[in-house]
Amino acid sequence: MSAVSAVEVIGLRRDVGAVRAVDDASWSAQSGAVTAVLGPNGAGKTTTMECLEGLQRPTAGVARVLGVDPWHAPAEHRARVGVMLQEGGLPVTTTARRLLHHISRLHAAPADIEALMARLGVDRVSGRSIRRLSGGERQRVALAAALVGRPDVAFLDEPTAGLDPHARLDVWDLIRETATAGAAVVVTTHSFEEAERLADHVVIMSSGRVVAEGSLDEVRAGDTLEERYFALTAGGRR
Repeated sequence: MSAVSAVEVIGLRRDVGAVRAVDDASWSAQSGAVTAVLGPNGAGKTTTMECLEGLQRPTAGVARVLGVDPWHAPAEHRARVGVMLQEGGLPVTTTARRLLHHISRLHAAPADIEALMARLGVDRVSGRSIRRLSGGERQRVALAAALVGRPDVAFLDEPTAGLDPHARLDVWDLIRETATAGAAVVVTTHSFEEAERLADHVVIMSSGRVVAEGSLDEVRAGDTLEERYFALTAGGRR
């Protein structure tokens, strides 16, 4: 692991009852780069992310963000981390505009709310309660909420799920710009195109374990990312 890694996962294990959701996983993510975590359902991607977000406590091993154990992180540390959950996490009775303005007031130097909403197409629905938004609109509000504080680390769980192709391109551009500005961005995705378009670094998980980690070229090892993925996670069977 690099001494300057913004995110470190070292020998991480997370048991949920009798199930070992994450099994001795190790990988890292750097500032100024996008790390894509790929894997089938049940691979341990979201559980790992929630350990890094301080939402679950590891059974063993290390989950460290900006040098700190997120389970014990103080408020000032949490303010440096943006989180977009795979499902839920948004209060549904308020409007998108009120939510984003509320979050912005929790940060010393937030992003421009109006510009961020316009960038993600949220401005058109910003006066509606979140419960009245479509799935794709909620996704964009959740992404805006994760990025409004200009985080040093952003954890984005399936950020483009349910989005149309145009909105997906807009989100990809924003994610790349967030990393270019210096943040470490960690994205879980099922999309090979998304990983290839976005990622500087790829982590492939299967059955709770990391089966490959490295740059796109290192992980592909001469194959396409899709071919390499299926070879590593399903013995070559599709």
